[in-house]
Formats: sequence, structure tokens, C-alpha cells
Amino acid sequence: MKNEASRPGRPVRGSKTGRPIMAALDLLGRRGSLRILWELREASLTFRELQAAAELPPATLNTRLRELREAGLVEADDGYKLSKLGQQLRAAVAPLSEWAQTWAKSLAAR
Repeated sequence: MKNEASRPGRPVRGSKTGRPIMAALDLLGRRGSLRILWELREASLTFRELQAAAELPPATLNTRLRELREAGLVEADDGYKLSKLGQQLRAAVAPLSEWAQTWAKSLAAR
């Protein structure tokens, strides 16, 4: 399971049934996944640019890019970029980012 891409319907960490939300959280929780998506948020990047920005070893970056491409979140052409589905994920995570800012401020105020 560790080396397979997370997919709804397949067992993943935390879910034997592979519920879609659990499969998504498993994929996004893998080392470097969120960082790769973050670095691709505004522009496409070559492998080398992405490696430098995400600060990941080449083997890890290759693995994550393969998984993110299989999941339909990243596309490759002259470089790597968010797919339409990846852009939708970015929009879906925006409220969580806003909540995290509020949370950080509330902790700092304690």
C-alpha cells in the first residue's frame, strides 16, 4: 500500500474501505505532496525548478509527481502544472488556509 497511489475504493491509511476523503488525505499527507502542489499554485515548473523549490530528493519528487499525475492533480508538458482538478483542490483548501490563519492568531494571543 505504501508505494501505490491513493485511490478511492482502495484501502489507505486510516480507512479499510478507501472512502474518497480518506484516500485524498492519504495522498496529500505523503511527504512532499502538499509542498509540490503549493509550488505549482501559480506557474508551471520544470523538474529541477520544482526540486529546488520543494527541497525534495529526486527520488521522492519523482514518486510524488507520478502519484499526483495518476490522481489527476498534476499535468506534465514542458514542465509540471496543476491540472483543472488540482486547481479545484487549491480552491477547496483555501477556506482551510483562512481557518489556519485565524487559529494561528488565536494561539499567539494566548
